[in-house]
Amino acid sequence: MKDFKLNEDENELLDSLESGEWNSIDKLEEEITSHQKIARNTLKKDKRVNLRMSSKDLEAIKTYAVEEGLPYQTLMSSVLHKFITGRLVDQKAG
Repeated sequence: MKDFKLNEDENELLDSLESGEWNSIDKLEEEITSHQKIARNTLKKDKRVNLRMSSKDLEAIKTYAVEEGLPYQTLMSSVLHKFITGRLVDQKAG
């Protein structure tokens, strides 16, 4: 087997796995199907929205989206979804 160099996160996961912290999931196929259904319903885009914003903000969003490897509209939708579900975290707020 080849020796791979792992980063800190990968080493942490490997240690966790080797120490027995991971368990198999009962009814794996059911679990996968359930998560697929949730993902489809969460990601379904069935409404169109028009939004006015400053060109400066739009350019900043487009730049950030390129850096993240996402279409800018997907990024905007994701940010709004995280906001309404309470998962958007302000890292600057102490």
